[in-house]
Amino acid sequence: MSIETTITAPNELAPQEAVVFPKRDPRILALRDMKDGLRKWRVWMMLAYQDIKLRYRRSVLGPFWITLSMAITVYSMGFLYSHLFHTDFQTYFPFLVGGMVTWALISSQINELTDAFVNYDSLIKQIKLPYSLYIHRVTMRNIFIFFHNVLVIVPVIAIFHEVAQVNLNTLLLIPGLFFIYLNSFCYGLILAMIGGRYRDISQVIKSLIQVIFFLTPVMWRPDVLSPQKKYVVLLNPFSSFVEIVRSPLIGQVPPLHDVMMVLGATLIGFLLSYKMFARYRSRIVYWL
Repeated sequence: MSIETTITAPNELAPQEAVVFPKRDPRILALRDMKDGLRKWRVWMMLAYQDIKLRYRRSVLGPFWITLSMAITVYSMGFLYSHLFHTDFQTYFPFLVGGMVTWALISSQINELTDAFVNYDSLIKQIKLPYSLYIHRVTMRNIFIFFHNVLVIVPVIAIFHEVAQVNLNTLLLIPGLFFIYLNSFCYGLILAMIGGRYRDISQVIKSLIQVIFFLTPVMWRPDVLSPQKKYVVLLNPFSSFVEIVRSPLIGQVPPLHDVMMVLGATLIGFLLSYKMFARYRSRIVYWL
């Protein structure tokens, strides 16, 4: 007796559908990163304050060493350069002090933001936080330092009250600082990405800032230029950023030309930073 075993061939397997992961739009990711950075404002405010506190720990004056150093610098320069430029000391001194305090803010923003991602590379590799948070951290830290330096101008206002004074125009300092902060964030994001990719860019920026300082009316007044050389000031965006803060500090209204220049630079900076951040955001961690 033979037993026949019938083996039925299995049915042909139906082809499985390939799992397709949705491709995330880098523009949406960049925008989300910026929004998350703003939502975590308590974090970067605390970190910015902590940076200043750690820098001057175990010192008697603490952060007010910044104010003392700035006061010695600008007061010495005021007496010296008023004689070198043969200008009226009463009008020149408030102009110089306001310009130096503002330039210290702008130059420190540019120099430190270039190394923002490089300096915090260990945190970026270990903790998942928005990249924009580190830009806010550096920017707010320098804003805190600026408010320390503003105390330098108080004796100037008390002595030269006919030229520099506190009035309603001083309130324009708020929008001026807002645009300084906004542009520091936008252009700082660009510089931080470039500085993370090319480490030599930090030294290049520091050298350029020194050159721009002498081309910007911080120590010298624009009226010393001849009409043919006015373009040095009119086409210099750094001059406009200095003026929108310096003028309110001494109770004056910033010129309309400088306001329009700042608005144009802000628009360009926002569009350019968003485009670059959307394109290169995913590569930042690999550059560090």
